Amino acid sequence: MVSAPGTGPGARPAVDARGGPAFRHDEAGTPAAAWTRALAERSLPGLDPGTRAVGTLDRLVVVGAHPDDETLGAGGLVHVAARAGWEVLVVSATAGEGSHPASPTHDPATLADRRRDELERAVALLGRQARVRCLGLPDGTLAGREEALVAELVDVIGVAGGRTLLAAPWRHDGHPDHEAVGRAAAVAARRTDARLVEYPVWAWHWGTAATLPWPDVRVVRLDAAARAAKRAAVAAHASQVAPLSPAPGDEVLLGPALLEHFDRDVEVLLETGEPVPDDALDRVHRDRDDPWDVDGWYERRKRAITLASLPRERYGRVLEVGCSVGALAVDLATRCDALVALDSSAAAVDAARRRLAGTDHADVRGHVDVRRADLPAQWPEGRFDLVSVSEVGYFLSPAALGELVARALAALGEDGHLLLCHWRHDLVGWPLTGPGVHDVFLATGARVLAEHHDPDFVLHVLGVGP
Repeated sequence: MVSAPGTGPGARPAVDARGGPAFRHDEAGTPAAAWTRALAERSLPGLDPGTRAVGTLDRLVVVGAHPDDETLGAGGLVHVAARAGWEVLVVSATAGEGSHPASPTHDPATLADRRRDELERAVALLGRQARVRCLGLPDGTLAGREEALVAELVDVIGVAGGRTLLAAPWRHDGHPDHEAVGRAAAVAARRTDARLVEYPVWAWHWGTAATLPWPDVRVVRLDAAARAAKRAAVAAHASQVAPLSPAPGDEVLLGPALLEHFDRDVEVLLETGEPVPDDALDRVHRDRDDPWDVDGWYERRKRAITLASLPRERYGRVLEVGCSVGALAVDLATRCDALVALDSSAAAVDAARRRLAGTDHADVRGHVDVRRADLPAQWPEGRFDLVSVSEVGYFLSPAALGELVARALAALGEDGHLLLCHWRHDLVGWPLTGPGVHDVFLATGARVLAEHHDPDFVLHVLGVGP
């Protein structure tokens, strides 16, 4: 039975005792006509590829939890974007092998193969140049695999997030797998600067007009060709829109009443201002006292080279961006009159304060200010003689890195120095690399005062002024 949807925008049915959706696909839900009336009563802004509403975007990544999500929720968008010449990629987190758990004719492996084939055919009908990627994660388990999903999506989007429209299931769709993909997409969009829109699927079935956050609704208007392409793509998912066989357990999953929700002349996308929690770095510091092994040889050697590269023996006011557990802060504090050490992780700030309080250097404790700050947005006031950006630049989105570069250079006093040091290897789940971070700083034309290339890290000291 379909659960009562609750009230207010985003209200959804609770999951059942097994963690699955509380509604049933084979029982009556909200009639499609009710939603059609609700849409017709409102003047809704468009979001159509090829128009000014999308600015400079020219890439579309549509991610779904299961094959058919992309067609039901965003098939028209795929078609319109492909027709406008956009680069289009469809990503399915699972092969949907759990859709018929009691099937006597299809075991999960057979069903997965069939649904992957259906996905390929459906996407080809929506846009011939569109590409497909199936991640093959286990169906029904995505709520426990969000970090893996984030890493996959960040890898797909890369550093071209500023050109990318990312469409994902709505984070309040009522299905655990859909919502997990939606949350992961929101984090990936934040890390890459992609523009995120979310599409409802099951919310049409269990929800009412009071469910949607209407101020956040955008619509893709579908002409006759787009609607025809979407109908053909829906039909290509034959394992879902028709019975697998006449046997019990092989029943149709998406009957005519459900499919009617997806046969409109508009597709609904949600562009919300909902906060995107991304506590990955804080969790790293909460879970381990020393997540980077700062007392190991690699870190000790790197700090020694870093400190030896500074042109001056002593600095006045120093800013450390991303102090983590405070190992470099202790060393910098012995070389300056005042140090402001910042980190976005509250756990890291606590660890840095403990390390500084326990140091044997008597001149360290009195002139160090360790605080939590989200940089570059919460940039500290005043000028600095040295700004250190070490092992933190690649944990920013490309746009945030650009802002940090501008703020760091603007914060340097006359003849100030900028210290950069980053790991050379790729990070999983983040779009930037250490050398790439340094390239952005070097592109400003700042003078290179010191440079060190190591198999594991790259270091620069840059200068401003004459």
